[in-house]
Amino acid sequence: MSLIVRPSHSIKRSDDDRRGRPADGNVVPLSPSPLPVPTRPPPSKQSQRGLDWFIFFLADVQTGFGPFVAVYLTTQKWTQVEIGFVLSIGGIVGLLGQMPGGAIVDAARSERVVAGCAVATIAAAALAYALWPIFPVVTAAATLHAMASCVLGPAIAAISLGLVGPYAIGERLGRNARFASLGNGSAAALMGAVGYLISNQAVFLVTFMLAIPTLFALSRIREREIDIVQAHGAVVREVPDKKATSVFNLIRQKPLLIFAGAIVLLQLANAAMLPLMAGVVTTRSSQWAPVLIAACIIVPQAIVALTSPSIGRKAQAWGRRPLLLLGFGALAIRGVLFATVTDPFLLVAVQIFDGITAAVFAVMIPLIVADVAFGSGHFNLALGIVGTATGIGASLSTVLAGYVSDKLGSSTAFLGLSGIAMLGLLLILTLMPETRKTS
Repeated sequence: MSLIVRPSHSIKRSDDDRRGRPADGNVVPLSPSPLPVPTRPPPSKQSQRGLDWFIFFLADVQTGFGPFVAVYLTTQKWTQVEIGFVLSIGGIVGLLGQMPGGAIVDAARSERVVAGCAVATIAAAALAYALWPIFPVVTAAATLHAMASCVLGPAIAAISLGLVGPYAIGERLGRNARFASLGNGSAAALMGAVGYLISNQAVFLVTFMLAIPTLFALSRIREREIDIVQAHGAVVREVPDKKATSVFNLIRQKPLLIFAGAIVLLQLANAAMLPLMAGVVTTRSSQWAPVLIAACIIVPQAIVALTSPSIGRKAQAWGRRPLLLLGFGALAIRGVLFATVTDPFLLVAVQIFDGITAAVFAVMIPLIVADVAFGSGHFNLALGIVGTATGIGASLSTVLAGYVSDKLGSSTAFLGLSGIAMLGLLLILTLMPETRKTS
C-alpha cells in the first residue's frame, strides 16, 4: 500500500476536492496526516496464523536461554564469576544493539529474511551451548544470541505493521502478546520437564530443534502481503520530504522522548520487584518457595494471554493514555501490596497486577512507537530507542532495589519502587500527548 502526499501549496481543490472526490480520480487525503488510507485487502488467514505461531515458537526458543543457562553452566563446573561474565556480555550486547538492530530492520528489503537469519543464529547458539560448553564458545554464542535478539523484536513489529497497517496494528499487537505469553508458559513447563527428566544439556538441544517449527511458521507468512514501505513506518511521497524522514527529526520528537523516559521509569520500578519478592518468599517459606515463585511467573503470563487482544482493541477505542495510566497504576499498587502483605500465598494473588502491567505495555510500547514514528521510515529505529530505555531502566532497577533493601529493608525498597511507578504515572498524566491516529 502506498500513498501519494502532495504539498499543500501545490493543490488547488475544487468543490469536489473538498468533499473528498478529486476531479482527476486520484485519492488525495484532505488531512495532512501521513497515515495511508486503508485500501488494501486485509492479510490472509494463512499469514495471520503464520505470524501467530512464529511468535509462539520463538517464545519457546528464547525461553531456553533464560535461567537454564546458569543452571546448565553450573553443572559443567563453571565458576560463578565465569557465569556472571557470560550473562553480562549478553546483557551489554543486548542493550547496545537495540538501536542498530532497529536500523538493520529499517534498511532490510525483507523482514522475513532478517527474522529467519536471526532464528537460525539463535539455534546455532543453542547447539554450541549443548555441544561445546567451553568458555570461548559459550561467550561467542551468548554474543550472537544477544545480537540476533536485537533484530527479532523490531522484525516482528515490522512484519505486523506491514501486514495490517497502522489502523489495525493495535489488535494485531494484542494477538502478538497473547501468543508470546502462551509460548513462554508452555516453554517453561517443557524446558523444566526436559531438564528434570533428561538433563540440563537436553534443554539446549530441544531449543535447537524448536527452531524448525519456528522457521516453518515464518515461511507461512506470505511475503507479498507485507507492505515493505509500511513495515518501515514510511509512506510514498510524490515530493521527497527529507525533514520528515531524517533520523535527527525523529529523535527530536517530544512524544517519543517523553515515552522513552516513561519506559525508563517503568523498568526502574518493575524489573526488581519479582527478584526482590522471590528473596522475601524464600526467607518466609523456604519449603514452598519454588512452587510460589513458579506461580508468580505463571499468573501474569495467563493474564497477558487472556487480556492482550482486548488491550489492543481498547487502545483504538479509548486512546493510548488511559491504558498507560492503568499500567503504571497497577505497578504502583503492586509495589505497595508487596510491602504490606506478609502471607507468602497472598503474594501470588498480587501478581495479577503484574499481569495487567505486562499486558498493557506488551501492546503499548510498539503501538505508541508506531503512532509517533509512522511516516518517518524509521519505525524500527524508534523501537530500538525505546528498547534501549527499557534496558537502562531494568539494569539500574536491580542494583537500586538491592541496595535499598540491604540498607533499609525490603518493605522500604518495595515502597520506593512503587513511588517510581507513580512518577511514571505523573509523567504520562502531565506531559504525554495522545498519539492515537484515526482514519
